[in-house]
Amino acid sequence: MSYKVIGKCPVCSSKLKAIKLKCNQCGTAIENEFELSKFEYLSAEQLNFMEIFVMCRGNIKDVERELGISYPTVRSKLDEVIGALGYPVSKKPAVNQNEIIDLLEKGEITADAALAMMKENKY
Repeated sequence: MSYKVIGKCPVCSSKLKAIKLKCNQCGTAIENEFELSKFEYLSAEQLNFMEIFVMCRGNIKDVERELGISYPTVRSKLDEVIGALGYPVSKKPAVNQNEIIDLLEKGEITADAALAMMKENKY
């Protein structure tokens, strides 16, 4: 029986390392300290979000529709994943007012999403 690799310790939440790898075909086993992919350390919710984000080819409007959430919520979830992967997350507004208007004009966001973005960025 196979189990999914877990990335965090169930006791203290520290990152885990794989110690042993084994080939099911020939039985070869290798022991050492193996680092897991950064994605193994994401929560189930973050992984689900990333699957949908990739499935939508990064189109935030499609992610909004698929998850039934607003543009600011998509951005927030994306920032959360970026931070969990160990990259810095910018605290400046995600987009400026002109970019919001451009997104609205192109039909990439709804009017409600544009209003929410402007409120979030305090325009």
